[in-house]
Amino acid sequence: MTVIVRDFRPEDAEAVSRSRRVTVPFMAVTPRSVLFDVETANPAEKMRLLVAEKDGEIIGTAYAGIAYDSSDPGQSHATPQVHPGHRGQGAGAMLLRAAEEHLAAEGATAVYSWVLDEPGSRAFAEKRGYRPTRTAHFQHLDLARAALPELPGTLPPGVELRTAADYEADPRPMFEADAEATSDEPSDIDTDLDDYEDWLATIWNNPLLHRGLSTVVTVDGRVASYTAAYTDGETRYVSGMTGTLRAFRGRGLAKLAKTDSLRRARAAGFTDAYTSNDGENGPMLAINKWFGYEICATEVRHVRTLG
Repeated sequence: MTVIVRDFRPEDAEAVSRSRRVTVPFMAVTPRSVLFDVETANPAEKMRLLVAEKDGEIIGTAYAGIAYDSSDPGQSHATPQVHPGHRGQGAGAMLLRAAEEHLAAEGATAVYSWVLDEPGSRAFAEKRGYRPTRTAHFQHLDLARAALPELPGTLPPGVELRTAADYEADPRPMFEADAEATSDEPSDIDTDLDDYEDWLATIWNNPLLHRGLSTVVTVDGRVASYTAAYTDGETRYVSGMTGTLRAFRGRGLAKLAKTDSLRRARAAGFTDAYTSNDGENGPMLAINKWFGYEICATEVRHVRTLG
């Protein structure tokens, strides 16, 4: 009946995938994506995937790493996730303690962690010195039954619908668009996407990214807006990022991109669509509500200063 915490091993991929499907059902995960996360992590992240094991069964996980792509040094992340049927047995505390020790040894001065917005989870974080900073809402759309909007019969002059698959020969335009849109995302930790090779390795080549369902809106041949689609290859479709470049905002291009992507996803047989937005991102929350998404979970970002 003893709980132990140890590092992930490749043979754990299937069990970790099963565990995370239960603890974070609003995200896409597969055994292949678990291996990918570990094998392709940038060395500067000092990433560790920790697992909590009880009687040979993996009951919890925690990704821990340095925010190496931030201009603010010393920032890091660690979020323990424990199977609901095994909470209250010390696994979460053990995962968090191991993660904090690792991050402190790597020079982290602050640890950010996502906490479910429920009394038990928030009390767990606050007891360990974490304070809330911001909120994120996860939303669900019954894609099989949703009344999705129709695509316009005629697009405005110069506007075209493409997919990320059209950029496989040269993904750099997608990188440049992603870098600009990501820099404007509300967050506690700023992110600078300025390493093309790292972006290729960790984002563009992510096995969950479905390029054929990731819609790109171009204006006069330039990437103007896009939505990145991640799937588990079965039923779940997750909007990983929807962004519009500054010069093209206010023209309804994000709605156009999401409409096209959702319709493609339904035609491909996906039945459940998920997305998430920062609690202060009013425009995207409004767009997703317009599509019919409903909040299914809320997480609160917490931070603790180390040292």
